[in-house]
Amino acid sequence: MNALVRRCVARTGIPSIWRRKCFSSGNEPAESNHVTPMLRHLMYKIKSTGPITVAEYMKEVLTNPAKGYYVHHDMLGEKGDFITSPEISQIFGELLGVWFVSEWMASGKSTAFQLVELGPGRGTLTADILRVFSQLGSVLKTCDISIHLVEVSQKLSEIQALTLTEETVPLERDAESLVYMKGVTKSGIPISWYRDLKDVPTGYSFYLAHEFFDVLPVHKFQKTPHGWREVFVDIDPQSPDKLRFVLAPCATPAEAFIQRDERREHVEVCPDAGVVIQELSQRIASTGGAALIADYGHDGTKTDTLRHRICTGYALSLGFYEHQLHDVLTAPGTADLTADVDFSYLRRMAQGRVASLGPVEQRTFLKNMGIDVRLKVLLDKAGDPSLQQQLLRGYDMLMNPQKMGERFHFFALLPHQRLHVGSQGGKACQSEAPSTSVPGFDELVWH
Repeated sequence: MNALVRRCVARTGIPSIWRRKCFSSGNEPAESNHVTPMLRHLMYKIKSTGPITVAEYMKEVLTNPAKGYYVHHDMLGEKGDFITSPEISQIFGELLGVWFVSEWMASGKSTAFQLVELGPGRGTLTADILRVFSQLGSVLKTCDISIHLVEVSQKLSEIQALTLTEETVPLERDAESLVYMKGVTKSGIPISWYRDLKDVPTGYSFYLAHEFFDVLPVHKFQKTPHGWREVFVDIDPQSPDKLRFVLAPCATPAEAFIQRDERREHVEVCPDAGVVIQELSQRIASTGGAALIADYGHDGTKTDTLRHRICTGYALSLGFYEHQLHDVLTAPGTADLTADVDFSYLRRMAQGRVASLGPVEQRTFLKNMGIDVRLKVLLDKAGDPSLQQQLLRGYDMLMNPQKMGERFHFFALLPHQRLHVGSQGGKACQSEAPSTSVPGFDELVWH
């Protein structure tokens, strides 16, 4: 932390909006009563340099090479801390596979395309998409497809390889290379792993980011009588083995990310998300393709959304850890951290290079993609009543407004020419009616 920020951060009381958030529930798991290795690391860091931003706190907790949550936890699936949509139902990934094929057809059936997934989890989503590609092999037979996965976790990349690659073809590994792992999928498609989107080769590509942006670090700000003040994380002087939120008494550099006409009292800004969107927009504008983003979030309306991701994979007002209440500053490093995606910010960061669509609710997107028809086909094929119940439970989780149906949203970036609209910037691209429909955002129609 630079000297200016160190001088500005006051070890003051918690602002009113945080008194609700940073409570001690009394229901934390037993592990939270102990000082975790990550907490010791953070306290040492704060004692050495002063309070840290919420963004730095999230980055340390999630991706610290020695103690980060993503480094040491298999957080996905039934035995993990939370379950994502691909783990709930195969239909989710299948419909996304149909979306990419439909966009490929609508854009002129290029002779080749890259499928690039950011933060692929266990590889389940890509596996479901590849199954669709195989089923539509007669449509894609003249197209050369390659898979490119952007993954910073070595542990997760190994799980992805087990899910996706052909065991008889040895993986090529080079820890020092930008492409740190290569292989061949079970359907014979080349697959590569990278640590950064910028390392992925440029070219006609379809990009997928499912529950990727929500874990990128956010800066938090509170409006005060003296202007915007950034929220920092500090050691609680009343409890030396605990952390608390404090406000900076003067402006900090990150305040530049706040819109001048911002009306909310509390905002979260994610500069890293802006960098990714700018990279995606530049690539799509230059070489074509599209980006599909699926996450829980809002269109510039919510305020305080930082929490631990919960075991069911969708967001509620409180975080859960092993089915119990869990404070965001309690036992850092033992649970995932997330903040709702501000899609209005993503739209602004595209800077008019590409058109944007959405956000639309997940239940609307999936219904437009034909989830009801696909469910009926699978139910008819499933003779086992228990399998039918499993399909119905998965459908309910994805579509129910009280579960994932209204909490998750879809957002897309496409070349301007795909919508046949002018190159206006920002929201004008979304609000102007396109001359051609886009599946998911409109009802899917096969020609």
